[in-house]
Amino acid sequence: MFFIMSKTVTVLLQPSNLILLIGVVGLALMLMRWRRAGIRLVVASVILLFIAGLLPLGAYMTHVLERRFPLWEQSGGPARGAPTGIVVLGGAVSPLLSQQTGLTAVNGDAGRVLALAHLARAFPGARIIYSGGDGSLLGNKPREADYIGPLLDDFGLARARVELEPASRNTVENAVFSRQMAQPKPGERWLLVTSAQHMPRAVGAFRAAGFPVEAYPVAYQVERQLRLRPGFTVGHNLARLDRATNEWVGLIAYWATGRSSALFPAP
Repeated sequence: MFFIMSKTVTVLLQPSNLILLIGVVGLALMLMRWRRAGIRLVVASVILLFIAGLLPLGAYMTHVLERRFPLWEQSGGPARGAPTGIVVLGGAVSPLLSQQTGLTAVNGDAGRVLALAHLARAFPGARIIYSGGDGSLLGNKPREADYIGPLLDDFGLARARVELEPASRNTVENAVFSRQMAQPKPGERWLLVTSAQHMPRAVGAFRAAGFPVEAYPVAYQVERQLRLRPGFTVGHNLARLDRATNEWVGLIAYWATGRSSALFPAP
């Protein structure tokens, strides 16, 4: 049930969808007996579109998420020696596009697999787990882990170097199934690689699953010195706001259902 809710409610709560819904309801009311109420909703939809599409709300929300955990190198991670293992979360590969084109198609989170290649060479003795299955609602799409092999070939890494976890559908299952595969022992150090804005929710889920990890954030989306000024790329701003909202809603939902160790996990 939680998985179904996470794939439906979060979509409905995305600002762009809410703005559209308000406008559509307003138009419907205008065609019926409630013309005045409909006009108000349409006007509200336009105002909200202006606010969400032009103001840097998404950039600010993303910036807060991305700066929650520092870069691993800046937090003194290398000084503590080589890690025992590395868990790389899926989300960097588009399985359906990969299946249709015959090529491994990566997206804006490609920094996750680039970090995999870098860390594999930097720490040749560390175990590496790539966790990513089919996260679609109906479970009828290819599994992401099945398309990592060609990337490893391109990176010059042996496929046997990376252990694949192809069953997880969301971050909670990433944590649970990765822990089952890793079987971490006391005193071991495991790195968690995922996008910087996803890191708070991911760390919270791993801690709740009993898998202590050190954050290795990658794939940053906004500048460190954020300049809060309006922008006229409405589609880009809306997409950024939608994704940031999804993370914040996820943080609340994970904490409220006991799937995260804290509302806003910190180092």
